[in-house]
Amino acid sequence: MRKLILAAAVATAFAVPAQAADLSMDSVLGTTMTQVRESLTRMGYEVRKSEIEHGRIEVYFVKDRTMGEVYVSTRTGKPTRLKIR
Repeated sequence: MRKLILAAAVATAFAVPAQAADLSMDSVLGTTMTQVRESLTRMGYEVRKSEIEHGRIEVYFVKDRTMGEVYVSTRTGKPTRLKIR
């Protein structure tokens, strides 16, 4: 019984982070504006505005009443700047 409880606790601990996809500087969002918007939407973010500025994709988003902006490289698909307010 004790092993069963321990196994369930370990499984739960590893399952929760996999479900909650959070945006970070290591995220790969895509190299086009459409791919970046779709990636953020799949992560649960509401995209408010997106444009290309200085060769980077700039996206403003909201999630759980928290606003933010991310600048994404069109070459690598990774964020070059992430600001969450």
